[in-house]
Amino acid sequence: MNILGISAFYHDSASALIMDGDIVAAAQEERFTRKKHDPRFPRGAIEYCLKEGGITIKDIDIVAFYDKPFLKFERLLMTYLGTAPAGIRSFFVQMPSWLSEKLNMRATIRRELGYDGEILFSTHHLSHAASAFYPSPFEESAIITLDGVGEWATSTYGVGKGNEIKILREIRFPHSLGLLYSAFTYFCGFKVNSGEYKLMGLAPYGDPTFVDVIKRELIDIKEDGSFKLNLKYFDYCAGLKMTNKRFEKLFGGPPRKPETKITQREMDLAKSVQLVTEEVVMKIARHVHKVTGLKKLAMSGGVTLNCVANGRLLREGPFDEIWIQPCASDGGNALGCALVVWHQVLGKERIPHSRRQKASYLGPNYSDEEIEKFLKEENIPYEKLSREELIQRVAQLIDEGKVVGWFQGRMEFGPRALGARSILGDARKPEMQSVLNLKIKFRESFRPFAPTVLIEHADEYFELNKVESPYMLLVANVRKEHLREITPEERNAKGFDKLKVVRSDIPAVTHVDNSARIQTIRRDDHPLYYDMIKAFYDRTGCPVIINTSFNVRGEPIVCTPKEAYTCFMRTHMDYLCMGSFLLDKSKQKPWKEEFDWQKEFELD
Repeated sequence: MNILGISAFYHDSASALIMDGDIVAAAQEERFTRKKHDPRFPRGAIEYCLKEGGITIKDIDIVAFYDKPFLKFERLLMTYLGTAPAGIRSFFVQMPSWLSEKLNMRATIRRELGYDGEILFSTHHLSHAASAFYPSPFEESAIITLDGVGEWATSTYGVGKGNEIKILREIRFPHSLGLLYSAFTYFCGFKVNSGEYKLMGLAPYGDPTFVDVIKRELIDIKEDGSFKLNLKYFDYCAGLKMTNKRFEKLFGGPPRKPETKITQREMDLAKSVQLVTEEVVMKIARHVHKVTGLKKLAMSGGVTLNCVANGRLLREGPFDEIWIQPCASDGGNALGCALVVWHQVLGKERIPHSRRQKASYLGPNYSDEEIEKFLKEENIPYEKLSREELIQRVAQLIDEGKVVGWFQGRMEFGPRALGARSILGDARKPEMQSVLNLKIKFRESFRPFAPTVLIEHADEYFELNKVESPYMLLVANVRKEHLREITPEERNAKGFDKLKVVRSDIPAVTHVDNSARIQTIRRDDHPLYYDMIKAFYDRTGCPVIINTSFNVRGEPIVCTPKEAYTCFMRTHMDYLCMGSFLLDKSKQKPWKEEFDWQKEFELD
């Protein structure tokens, strides 16, 4: 039984392939089109999934789609009618795509794929719930989904047991925790559905100045975590913006223009909405724990990519264990809807397994033969190494302060680089954070970097309390024994001056609040990546390195050897390691063009 899952036409289009219940392949369309968060029909992702499965579209038994277009259309229509005539401009922007391809999704799928088999539809938040629970290691758990909006639901909770999921309660549009956070993302000058993680990274620089205003004017939070937004401050129902003039008046002026200086106001807004978001998440979790009586929790939806909130949930309870879908945004729903069909529609047995999602290494892999063919065709200088030579050499280069592009194995499914398409550096070097941000990633200087740490040593460096974080979705504090004592002057630093303070013996991955967004690595998940870090540990005594995604600002993570080489040459990376091949920047021919990211990519 072959099931193809599809998510499309909002953001982060993706495809996933389930063969007899096994998750064979999954990828986001952006990796193939090179358009970040590409919402279009995922032709490239589907083509990859079929190729990985060794089948054609004729071998697909069921195509699953991640939501119900008629219900979503109903919500749009009812919203526009309810806000008429204010929403007329937005209505005319939306309608052409709905009438041409979204409304009759069966016909669109058949036309795009040349497919005449069965097509089934899940609901948006059931897809989220399925992507969270079914790949989790839990036989039974509570489930929480939080995002912007699906058809009508914006937040749900339920229970998963065996192969069955029951949604027990939902919060409906226009009341949405995801849209509240996105409103502040927009207001602070970042791009909605893309810049929310920037807002999260900005929060530790600010003070919670606006928490009371947000809770008094914008959101009414009940003790059970349910909430209502005060819609008079928002424009997402009727207009083409997130906020309106009342919102601007409330927070002292218009939204920050993209690419202009970030002020203390934006820092304080980020801190304030982050704390409000955490409060809602904590209250929902406590309520769900009380209602279900369950000790384990599975989560998905865009809001659950907020790893700061996840870290607090882990520290403060009430659940003993948490599993979060690593591709928690709408892309993950391609996997979720396929699993709904397999388990819930077809009634197939589910055996909980902690490695069912294969550490989210579900994308394309390139063999040494394919990589070497590319290198030779392009006349690129390289050195071929044995496995042990490569491990030792890369560990040495990182120890020497070099920045290494790392292209190994199957590409990750989800927004985080997990050691397959990564840029690596030495976490012990204070200057590495600014070097990576400004010379490699071409992004804002305030952005923190994540560490990868060997699982055996994770609790020595971070307050994880024996909890794994394989998908970089939990934030925890650096342990006190690795922090350095800072002076009163350093402690009183404000805004981006906090960046100048060296806080620990792994300063390049220690954020200004002494936290880190952690990836723990097991050898059975990615043996080569693990062994290289182990070699670095044996050499230095430090089991932690910097791991950031292999891309520059505005660009999706690289997928192919050609994309990896292009990114390597356009930036100030020192070395590139692809398969068994090591490329030294100093030995490469001069790059044919100067890379100007401001012209190359849409500013966000």
